[in-house]
Amino acid sequence: MPKVISNASYFKDNSLVKNQDIAIDGAIISGINESSNQENESSLVLPGFIDLQIYGAGDRLFSADPTAESLTIIEDDLLKKGTTGFLACMATNSQEVFDECIKAAKAHRSTAKNCLGLHLEGPFLNPKRLGAHVPAFVRKASLDEIKKLIDFGDGVIKMITIAPELQDDEVIQFLLDNGVIISLGHSNATFDEATAAYNKGIQTTTHLFNAMSPIHHREPGIPTAVFNHDKAMASIIVDGQHVDFEVVKFSHKILKERLFLITDAVTACSIGPYQHLKKGNKFVMPDGTLSGSSLTMLEAVKNCVLYCGISLNDAIKMGTQYPAKLIGVENLTASIAIGQQANLLIIDDHFNLKEVIFKGETI
Repeated sequence: MPKVISNASYFKDNSLVKNQDIAIDGAIISGINESSNQENESSLVLPGFIDLQIYGAGDRLFSADPTAESLTIIEDDLLKKGTTGFLACMATNSQEVFDECIKAAKAHRSTAKNCLGLHLEGPFLNPKRLGAHVPAFVRKASLDEIKKLIDFGDGVIKMITIAPELQDDEVIQFLLDNGVIISLGHSNATFDEATAAYNKGIQTTTHLFNAMSPIHHREPGIPTAVFNHDKAMASIIVDGQHVDFEVVKFSHKILKERLFLITDAVTACSIGPYQHLKKGNKFVMPDGTLSGSSLTMLEAVKNCVLYCGISLNDAIKMGTQYPAKLIGVENLTASIAIGQQANLLIIDDHFNLKEVIFKGETI
């Protein structure tokens, strides 16, 4: 017997459709019809969130505990919060730690639930724009090193953040040829260098405004290159700490469907090179440098609506459809439609999470 979400409201394209029964058969949405129970309170149903940059959850920082068990704990915690697809992120680190994280991801692959692979944020970054990254591990990539990395990754490396102004064209082209999403980030590229990188095929930008050349009226920098490009996308951290809400507002007005949400979330950690300390609603390194966020994707959507003047429909797409399209998993969460995988959230009018459904099963 199919599971039914009764008297639901959901966004279809740009319109809110009300009073619908959403039927789920197995892991798939099998039917959407007008509800016969319209006297009951309506629920707002959203597609599950896709977070392309998160370091840890459930009190586990993946790079500090690079095991398949750690990934399982992170997965379960994120599912409870409505993230039904994510890339586990690794910051600039030693080769040994990178190898252990990749081994763990490969070992976990056969039993993975919502972990879609890895995002390597470094080590091929610009030392002038490191933020909280450890400078001792930063270096320029060689083609031979990249070939070995992708071969060892065996398909689990889905995304890499690099500073393209310091990398050879053959490195960038090899990554693109092997289906890896390249994100421009931790970069001091000029407007012209960033524009050239996007024209070469680099698809997106890591945490817009953070750890990059800024906008200046005589030196337009990376953000202006993203704004002026017709295809380049960008992720953004909407916690009010990494980027002011007013800056998020005007960025969305310019980029529209090219801007998507990430949490860049970490957990408290007191070991290894990345020791994150919780300060209010943010994390900092021991020297006070701002590091990751404490966001959930639902909180990011809420902040977009309440503080950035972004419509709820657009904010939902920023956390679902746009990142899903970037990495090619639209069938998982791009929309609520017959035939789509039943990865769904039910929330109330105050953005409280009432239920998470993953592959048709209530979490």
